[in-house]
Amino acid sequence: MDSSVGTGSSAETREAIMEATFRALSKHGYNDLRMRDIGEEFEMSRTLIHYHYDGKHDLISAFLEYVIEQYEGSVSVDEDADPLTELNARIDQCLFGPEFDSDFGHWERMKVYHELFSQAQHNERHREVFNDHYAAIRDSITRVIERGIEENAFRPVDAEETAQFITDSIHAARARRISLGHEDAPKQARRSVHQFVLASLLEPEFVVSSRRKTGESNE
Repeated sequence: MDSSVGTGSSAETREAIMEATFRALSKHGYNDLRMRDIGEEFEMSRTLIHYHYDGKHDLISAFLEYVIEQYEGSVSVDEDADPLTELNARIDQCLFGPEFDSDFGHWERMKVYHELFSQAQHNERHREVFNDHYAAIRDSITRVIERGIEENAFRPVDAEETAQFITDSIHAARARRISLGHEDAPKQARRSVHQFVLASLLEPEFVVSSRRKTGESNE
């Protein structure tokens, strides 16, 4: 069945189904989730869910793509922003999230995201979606670092390796907060990225001043 995004009421219906799925997943978890659980959270006719999606796995795959869409491209940076400002914005968005006009904020969404991530080893479609998303984050950071090197704003480093380290740090911090309840993990990761990564990118005299503009203000 057609689960594509339409316009007008079709888009609104999809949005309502996705938000109902958020609520149901948060209550029941992935393994125990049933279509009827999503239907109970859905304010429209439940037949619409079955009209748009062929079952739980089809719906969850579409839901995963929906969650990722909310993060990709949501970094707001002025066109003339320098590379350091853009790099900080991208790191902060990944660690602390954008603002959502919903009852489900960044960490509620990340909890669901990471639960689905843990299931990716058993679902090839989900694994492909997560791989694409992970690559998109890493590549966006790589491009910023490469631009900084080209503009002599950063020292010459291996941009891909540096971006990989930052991306892994972000993912590990989010997982530690969600799975282990270490609520300060994102802030700790932000400080470490500043101390060990930004210090390798910037000349010494710029490291202290950059600290005032980074996630250290998130403490």
